[in-house]
Amino acid sequence: MTDQPNNAHDEAFKELLSLRGSIDNLDACLVHLLAERFKLTQRVGHLKATNDLPPADKDRERRQAERLRALAKDSELDPEFAEKFLNFVIAEVIRHHEQISASQS
Repeated sequence: MTDQPNNAHDEAFKELLSLRGSIDNLDACLVHLLAERFKLTQRVGHLKATNDLPPADKDRERRQAERLRALAKDSELDPEFAEKFLNFVIAEVIRHHEQISASQS
């Protein structure tokens, strides 16, 4: 009977390792996806700077926030968290765009 708790513990530990492995894989995917996203937004920043367009586009940001909140809700992710994440990414993108614009002035 004393083997059962150890077996249960061993099984739980194996599952924990498996879940953590999947989380690590998803984290790697997120980093790669963010890198690709920022490569594209860098191109957008250069396009905006060479055409005298402002670094920020509040209408697009609003639409993206609404879109992301809906996607989050459909995916059973907290929409507020999704919007906070998007706002963090957008702030970084705008900062890059401002740097690009300043370097081309």
